[in-house]
Amino acid sequence: MDVLILGSGAREHALAWRLGRDDGVGRLRIAPGNGGTPAVAETVPDLDILDPAEVAGHATRERYDLVVIGPEAPLAAGVADALRGASVPTFGPGRAAARLESSKAFAKEQLRRAGVPTGGSAVFDDPEAAVAHLGQSAEPPVVKADWLAAGKGVVVPDSHAAAEDAIRELLRDAPPGARILLEERLTGREVSVFALVSDESVIPLGAACDYKRLLDDDEGPNTGGMGAYSPVPWFGAAEVEDAVAAIFEPIAWRMARDGAPYRGVLYAGLMLTEAGPMVLEFNARFGDPEAQVLLPLLDGELSQALLGVATGDRSAMDGAVSLGNRAAVGVVIAAEGYPANPISGGEFTGAEPSSTDDGGPLLRFHAGTRRAPDGTYQAAGGRVATIVGIGDDLASARAEAYRGVDHCTLEGGLHRSDIAARETAG
Repeated sequence: MDVLILGSGAREHALAWRLGRDDGVGRLRIAPGNGGTPAVAETVPDLDILDPAEVAGHATRERYDLVVIGPEAPLAAGVADALRGASVPTFGPGRAAARLESSKAFAKEQLRRAGVPTGGSAVFDDPEAAVAHLGQSAEPPVVKADWLAAGKGVVVPDSHAAAEDAIRELLRDAPPGARILLEERLTGREVSVFALVSDESVIPLGAACDYKRLLDDDEGPNTGGMGAYSPVPWFGAAEVEDAVAAIFEPIAWRMARDGAPYRGVLYAGLMLTEAGPMVLEFNARFGDPEAQVLLPLLDGELSQALLGVATGDRSAMDGAVSLGNRAAVGVVIAAEGYPANPISGGEFTGAEPSSTDDGGPLLRFHAGTRRAPDGTYQAAGGRVATIVGIGDDLASARAEAYRGVDHCTLEGGLHRSDIAARETAG
């Protein structure tokens, strides 16, 4: 099977690493990739992955058996639609189905119509009307951008004044016609649940927990994610199955009935409240950094499962992959100044990128890196790499991950020291 992966982050490095370990995968390419991905795949550096026609033309000429779309922006741009229109098997939802991520307002409406529990919300395009609405709740609401914001479009303010600041800042920098959501603040534990969805067929994958705040003890600004772990001790296989029945299957049915069938991986961010699980958000792709800890735990032929999703073949999806009994902890190393103003150019050492021959227990997935002419790696983005430890349990996986982090050097770089600490203390 010849496979093309679209994207340039640690998620795509992890996808290429995992797919490249399948017996059924032959040629594996990635566009545009990053400084570390040549360790796992051939690079297609000049392909504009946001141009549907260009991607479809390239895929047709190269005769790929499967295209896997990693990030959200190509999905929202309609790349999957163009590929399917060219008869290229594609893992990733079309533009209409990807609105579950690209439009928080659309996702809320679909949740309501499907009867899936979620918090209350109101939508605004006028900052003054949004600010006036703040007085209707005792607690400051969560402020969410109703557009793709690279994982940084959610503000959880600690006061009504901070909520007002977030409203004005988000709408000031928003694209034309953009809206924001003011969402009821829910309390409880958060968990990310993943499933493969092809039309109305849903296959559970597993769950992970990520850390969105920049600093230890959940301090600092929200980011795209500073680390993750899987499995989740308090949200196991039975809970994942319950989520599939109560959330994923109703949404898959609703999207199919609305003429926007979903084909790809669907990620539901859940809050486990006293009233039960409630959906915070959907992502229309593997999360980052959750993918980096979930993918290494999957046994079987992932490529066959993804092809089954792409072609609507339930028999190929069933039993192709299963969650093993190991554990993974991932720690993100970020550049100085992240997330607001990351500084590029610093030399990044001690994290030679993992190849498909590398089965752990320590994996190094590059993200914002570039390879210098002298062979060294340099920071070229906000999140530079995810260092992943694999072990028999979370404690051993965590120890491996931080052993790897301790060997990395990046001037001004930062990472959290408490990933999975709450699950391994004592």
